[in-house]
Amino acid sequence: MSVPAFAALLERLVFTPGRNAKLALLRDWFATQPDPDRGVGLAALTEELVFTTAKPSLIRDLVAARTDPVLLALSHDYVGDFAETVALIWPQRGLRPRGAAGGEHEAQAETYIVNAPPPALSEVVEALELTPKAELPALIGGWLDTLDSSGRLALIKLITGGLRVGVSGRLARVALAEWSGQDVAAIEEVWHGVAPPYLPLFRWLEGRDEKPDPREAPVFRPLMLAHPLEDADLAALDPPAWRAEWKWDGIRVQLTAGPGGRRLWSRGGEDITGAFPEIVEAMDFHAVLDGELLVIRDGAVAPFADLQQRLNRKQVTATMMRDFPVGVRLYDLLFEGTEDLRPLPFDARRARLEDWVARVSPPRMDLSAQIAFASLAQLGGIRDGARAASIEGLMLKRADSPYVAGRQKGLWWKWKREPLSIDAVLMYAQRGHGKRSSFYSDYTFGLWRPDGEGGEELVPVGKAYSGYTDEELAWLDRWIRNHTTGRFGPVREVEKHLVLEVIFDAAQLSTRHKSGVALRFPRIARIRTDKPASEADRLDMLMAFVERRAAPEGEAAD
Repeated sequence: MSVPAFAALLERLVFTPGRNAKLALLRDWFATQPDPDRGVGLAALTEELVFTTAKPSLIRDLVAARTDPVLLALSHDYVGDFAETVALIWPQRGLRPRGAAGGEHEAQAETYIVNAPPPALSEVVEALELTPKAELPALIGGWLDTLDSSGRLALIKLITGGLRVGVSGRLARVALAEWSGQDVAAIEEVWHGVAPPYLPLFRWLEGRDEKPDPREAPVFRPLMLAHPLEDADLAALDPPAWRAEWKWDGIRVQLTAGPGGRRLWSRGGEDITGAFPEIVEAMDFHAVLDGELLVIRDGAVAPFADLQQRLNRKQVTATMMRDFPVGVRLYDLLFEGTEDLRPLPFDARRARLEDWVARVSPPRMDLSAQIAFASLAQLGGIRDGARAASIEGLMLKRADSPYVAGRQKGLWWKWKREPLSIDAVLMYAQRGHGKRSSFYSDYTFGLWRPDGEGGEELVPVGKAYSGYTDEELAWLDRWIRNHTTGRFGPVREVEKHLVLEVIFDAAQLSTRHKSGVALRFPRIARIRTDKPASEADRLDMLMAFVERRAAPEGEAAD
């Protein structure tokens, strides 16, 4: 498969919004593309490709050498996505970088690169890994000269990552399952045991070889997920058949440890081992566990804002680990040694988990307590106290439920607390990414506070980029373009006239924000064209929502 073929796939995925349509594109691609290129493309789509020397800064230097910097900045502001900007603005083939020497030998090499056919994906990956760092600019520049704008975009995205075409790792594995007829859970369990370009995986899926055996490799097992609990579902529950736990406000993780190594996975199967070395050090056991990663100080769970200080970091300092100590609150035991416990009912797995924790006593880990209740009314009252305890809500698990991948309705429910709401004024807007790169879809909003001179001023309190419909997005984009008062790169400042109703799960104190408060999961509920900006809410009202943790039933207070 050549880069142009991969570019065509990316383009169709970007402009295909429906999940089923994307799955059809991926199934066709797996069926028609050869090895090893289809595996390389699959790794790119699932962000499993990492290059040691080819970095985004190299692309920036290349385009800066061939274009006017002011034109590049203006184009980036208009287009929104840097890779797309480079693909569109790249000079036609044959144009040489500013200041480049024009010796006869070099000119011949340049001509050879320009006239080369579009490379195969596997050739691109091999060349990017084997070419000396000093020679990479000429190699990549030659490829960009050869390709059209779509091919250039695909190549740049391949190098820099972040394709943003609406294909997650999970969706790609579902497509593999539908194409091959294998169960997606079976694919999930070997996925991390096979490296790109996944040749053993494709041989198995096509019936040409046995299923890859990860042996003792620490692979990810798909997590069991819950459905939101609706009123009709609640009314149908039989209390004795259910178990209740707190829904802790951290990130769901899976811990996999044994003779083959130790890994910490996010709920989507992303390897986050390097970000939490103290947890990995504590995983001196042979088991697979399901739990919640939290910042825990002296046994008390800290607000999610504290955990955010540890997320998405490539390097973790000793100071960071000291100031934001993490632990895992354990929910479930999936494997003990090599024994698969997932087919057992929840009550049996819970008993095994309690026994395992008592015997192993793993550092930085504890049990998520179960909540006793005799009636749904009593459980509802307990849930109402979740906000005061800085907890998201409740988890309800059927006592006889096995541990199955994905969302199986009727087995696990999540009963979250009701969201909070404010009426805020739109202050700034920024272009989105991927299919939203042509829209102003990220909105910074603010509330009023005293300005110290007898008047009031708006102060930003949050940023939201979800909750609205496609029609509302188009309306907001037009309004922003027609009411812009200033520009700062990709950001537009707008007239302080439009009120947005914003809902969010929690408000927490934050020294990183000018307002002193951070919102958890803010999203746009509706556009309040009926309300003047002067009647938007005040900051002191939001501060009244700030959570100051109280102890839930069964816990000691802070």
